[in-house]
Amino acid sequence: MLLTVVLVVFLFFLVTEKGGGKSVSNAWQSLVELIYDFMLNLVNEQIGGLSENVKQNIFPRISVTFTFSLFHNPHGMIPFSFTVTSHFLITLALPFSIFIGITIIGFQRHELHFFSFLLPAGVPLPLAPFLVLLELISYCFRALSLGIHLFANMMAGHSLVKILSGFAWTMLFLNNIFYFIGDLGPLFIVLALTGLELGVAISQSHVSTISICIYLNDATNLHQNESFHN
Repeated sequence: MLLTVVLVVFLFFLVTEKGGGKSVSNAWQSLVELIYDFMLNLVNEQIGGLSENVKQNIFPRISVTFTFSLFHNPHGMIPFSFTVTSHFLITLALPFSIFIGITIIGFQRHELHFFSFLLPAGVPLPLAPFLVLLELISYCFRALSLGIHLFANMMAGHSLVKILSGFAWTMLFLNNIFYFIGDLGPLFIVLALTGLELGVAISQSHVSTISICIYLNDATNLHQNESFHN
């Protein structure tokens, strides 16, 4: 994690030195600009009902979360390395801290009216206690589901690549020509899975971040579709 922080800070320092980069972007500056524009568009599209000043305060936090996942998830593809986001403690602590922040933002914006998030409009009074309990459990499990989703995808994919790579490596060095020839198939499969897992690692950063934006939008825009339905 410290290595990732050093690499990310060095990358942004390298791009933003001398007053914010060059007028003609090089490869590294284009990468940073691509990440910045992608996250800015994501926040503007998924989170509504907020002023530009509030979005400017929220954007750095979401951007850091996305960058954290983007640089950590592919770590397991490097030999003799470890994927931090395949550790359940990390993937659980990150969404729970974000979950607490989203709840605080909801209370700051709506105060006690935030509790109306737990009770949809038009619910019969006898069913209200049960629905409140179900909505509360659903709301709390959002953080848990985010952590499990990221952990399961990273652990399963990286473990599969590691196991198949071990089989291919063992067959490659057996003193048998048939094993050597037969190893070409598993070797190509490992290469294909490596590319697929790299794509999954990058896409999981997007999926996790867009889920956070959706949850934040729900907390800041309570029952935003009620007037439409009514």
